[in-house]
Amino acid sequence: MTKDELLGELYDKTLTGNAPAVLDLTNQGLGQGLGPETLLYEALIPALEEVGARFERGDFFVPEMLIAGKAMAGALEILRPLLAETGAETIGTVVMGTVKGDVHDIGKNLVNIMFEGAGFQVIDLGVQVAPEKFIEAIKTHKPDIVGFSAFLTTTMPMFKANINALQKAGLRDQVIVMVGGAPVTQEYADVVGADGYAADASAAVVKAKELIRRRRALANA
Repeated sequence: MTKDELLGELYDKTLTGNAPAVLDLTNQGLGQGLGPETLLYEALIPALEEVGARFERGDFFVPEMLIAGKAMAGALEILRPLLAETGAETIGTVVMGTVKGDVHDIGKNLVNIMFEGAGFQVIDLGVQVAPEKFIEAIKTHKPDIVGFSAFLTTTMPMFKANINALQKAGLRDQVIVMVGGAPVTQEYADVVGADGYAADASAAVVKAKELIRRRRALANA
């Protein structure tokens, strides 16, 4: 199989969520001397971006997104240590969690995969994360970004509760706060005082990079 054929096949199998084939092709690609970045940026991430685009158009639904995400996560297990070895620089660290009262994690998990693929280190706190747990993780990991995810309109007020808790702990100015989830809007993010919002996983990566760049430019000014 040529390089282009292999990357095309890896893209297709990720898109359809064929996890065993994705693992096999990832190993095959590495065996043929393709670098982990090549497999990631020329096949896996474009496939996941296409999954997101199809979801937005209504051609894909949550199950398709989930199985594609899981297929890519399997490939990332193999690529992550190799990317670290090549000295692929970490763009930044993200602490991520679904807010207290909410057990939905599909969207959060997809965002985590996209962040990892883009070169971020992700610390995933899981679901039902209380403000105290976010604060503890920020103190331990000193992330650039903390991400709050909510799927239910009833749990969205936790964004404000979390931000208030950060202020009280004297941590608010030390991190970029990003929020997201199905019912969340830019307007809501502005109201609660978040620094950033993104409608989907690929937009979240773009926004996160932009916010970090802006913050570092200010720090060096």
